[in-house]
Order: sequence, then structure tokens, then C-alpha cells
Amino acid sequence: MSTPKTGPEFWERADQIIAVANQQCEHSNGGEVATSLLYAAARFNAFLIASKTNDPLKMQQEKEEAVAFFTEQYKRMLNDNFNDYIANFAKYTDPAAAPKA
Repeated sequence: MSTPKTGPEFWERADQIIAVANQQCEHSNGGEVATSLLYAAARFNAFLIASKTNDPLKMQQEKEEAVAFFTEQYKRMLNDNFNDYIANFAKYTDPAAAPKA
């Protein structure tokens, strides 16, 4: 598997998904929303592999590599975002900068 490109469309899709999660946080706690978001990503990624392989035996053969790929991608993205938040903590956690409901 190759690492996806992160052009403007990537950021737009990510922002749209984050906006939905933020809306859900208005009625659910953040931990519950985060768990749903992780589940949705896992479910969608399994679907991608199923679509690509079109065969449960081939899917089983590719499972370990796919899980390793998605796990490494998530770990890298999570570390990048933690580092970004640490570097920009005051800016990102300023209540005045929070989206208005």
C-alpha cells in the first residue's frame, strides 16, 4: 500500500469530517465521538480492502499488511497532531478561537 497524497482535497475532506465530529460533540461527550470516529475509520478501511480484493481469501492474505499499514499511518498522524498541538497549544485551545454554535 502507498501513502495517500495530502493535497487540498485531503485537507478539505479531513476538515469536513472534523466538522461533523465537532457537531456531534454538542450532544455527546468527546470520548464517545472519538470512539465512533475510530470505528468508522476502521470499518471504512476494511471496506476498502474488501473492495480491492473482491475475495475473502485474498482479503485474509492481505489483512496483516493492511492492518500494519493503517496502524502505522494512524500512529504517524497522531504524533504529528500531538506535536502540532504542543507547538500551538495556546492558539488551539483559546476559547475565543473555538467555533461558534
